[in-house]
Amino acid sequence: MYLHLGQNEIVPRRRIIGIFDLDKCSYEKRTRDYLAAAEKEGVVLDVSGGNLPRSFVVCDHPYHEQIVYLSQLSSAALRKRAESGRLE
Repeated sequence: MYLHLGQNEIVPRRRIIGIFDLDKCSYEKRTRDYLAAAEKEGVVLDVSGGNLPRSFVVCDHPYHEQIVYLSQLSSAALRKRAESGRLE
């Protein structure tokens, strides 16, 4: 199964490590440090299409330890998509 993250970005569900609400998680220093380090490593992909990102999805990747997608969709919407098993 696959999960559509927005802006034509689709990832296999088996690669998803976690789906996080950007507003709630960005208050934590560890999360900010993690995202800053991921951006410095060049493994952050903004798939929000110019909109304000509302969530981020951490996935394993065959060429990197992890990759982080910034999505304009809420974490609740992504979770619902993942649980339904349909590409929306």
